[in-house]
This record gives sequence, C-alpha cells and structure tokens, in this order.
Amino acid sequence: MTRLLLVLTAAGAALALAACGSSSHNATPTIQKVLLTQVADFKPSGPVVPGKPVTVSFRILQPNAAGTKLVTMTKFRRGAGPHTGVHMIIVRDDLGVIIHQHPPVRPDGVFTQQVTFPKPGPYRVVLDVYPASGPQTNFQLLNERIHVTGRYEPQALPAPSRTDDVDGYHFHIVKVVPSPLKAIQSALMYLTVTDRKGKPVTFVPWFGALAHAIFFHAGRFEYFHTHVCSPGAGGCTSLIAGSKVVGSSATPGHITVGVLLPDSGTWQLFLQLKAGGKILTAPFTLRVGF
Repeated sequence: MTRLLLVLTAAGAALALAACGSSSHNATPTIQKVLLTQVADFKPSGPVVPGKPVTVSFRILQPNAAGTKLVTMTKFRRGAGPHTGVHMIIVRDDLGVIIHQHPPVRPDGVFTQQVTFPKPGPYRVVLDVYPASGPQTNFQLLNERIHVTGRYEPQALPAPSRTDDVDGYHFHIVKVVPSPLKAIQSALMYLTVTDRKGKPVTFVPWFGALAHAIFFHAGRFEYFHTHVCSPGAGGCTSLIAGSKVVGSSATPGHITVGVLLPDSGTWQLFLQLKAGGKILTAPFTLRVGF
C-alpha cells in the first residue's frame, strides 16, 4: 500500500509524563523527546556533475523497541511483487527529470546505488520504505536534496495530452473511468502501448511490476505511486483514506493504471515500463478536480 508523501513514522512514546509522588509539591511534567524515523549519512553531500555516475548512499534510522534511541533499520519486506525493500525516486524540481531505482538491501542496512543525472538542476529524493513489520505497510522520507551543477532552466509542464511517443513507442490513454479525475476518488486509466510498427508491446517485469505509475503534484511535490501487475498478483494494491486501486495487464499492449490522488491541482504522471530491452518513461500532465 502506498501512502501520502509527507508521512513520517514516529515510534515509541510521543509524550511521557513523570509520575506524581506523595510530595505536597506538584511534579513538573517531563516531556520525552520524540524519536522519528529519519535518513542518516546521505551522500552525495555536495554538488554532482551531470552525465557522470555518482554513488548515492544512505541509512535509515528508526527508534528501538523501547523508544529510547535510534538504530539502523535492517529488516525490510522481501519477496515477489513491487512492494518490497526501498524505492528511491529522484525528481527534478520542475518535474522534467525522474530517476527510479530500488537499491539492494544489505544486511548492515547501508544502501548504495550508482546514479547518473542527465541534466543540471535541483533534485528531490523520495525514499519509499517497506519495513518487514510494523504498524505501517510503508512510509516515505523526503528531506534529502541533490544539486546537479550547470545552467538550470526550469521547464513548464506540457499541456494535458492523451498521447506520448517515447523512443519509438506510442502511448495512448484510451479512457479514464470515472472522468474527470477527482482527489481521493479511485479511477482507472486504460492505455495502449505499441512499438514503431504498431505492434502491441509485451511488458517485461521490472522491479516486481509490469509497469510503475509515479505521480507528483506540481509545486507541492505530493507523491503517489501505484503499480501494474498480472491479474491476481499479490502486493500490488495502493491505498489512501480507505480507498484502494489495483493496476493490471492481461494482454500485450494493454494496461490499466490505478489512479488515486490525495489532492486537486496539476499532477505529473510518469508511466514507466520495460520493453525492447530498455526502460521507457512516458510523462502525462493530469488535471485533478475536487
């Protein structure tokens, strides 16, 4: 299940009040420090060069069982399907570039991933974390930034369109049900994907799913992430405020994307899938009403 961005996990006691004794003086309440799950040792810590590979590394700290100190998180969900480990989503501030990786899970809890930034500019990092157990299926951490050197010229999002061509592949939104899109309302987006010869594309699993639908709110960077899986596959449902969506694909060239966005306004959908031995990213601008 995927939740809103801006949701951080707080474990342990939020407030601990000192017990009252038999003294005639009132005891002063003692407020214990709240420990929040957070990112540690994030690198790179300085500017990076576009087009040159750089190692992104980090640890995730979480409160221990007693809620008294932070320890490195080492246990993450594993198995089939996309809802495992840590999804690292890096997006430029103008939503003109997206990088999507699943860094390997190591026993010591240190994540490392080689990343090449194609263009200059300020980037935001979203870590979508799937713990092995706990009260939340997943949560997001979003305070990390990366600056890529060079002249940055922010690009406006394109006008909404139902078609996009990427590396010779044609993406077409056939219909959205219900339409128009509204905040906190489940919808299904039906698309076709064909190659340069007009042949339906056979989707190849990538990061546990046949396709990934990553949504960012323009300007506010709210985030939502859903997946497209084979019919009946587990671990593919996304949830917000009691509503849920599931994306699926049963035949080549046809996919159904679940859409469930937390807010109205302008959103950018990055539809990602693997075809012809390469990762394709088709961006679509969406208008979402109340």
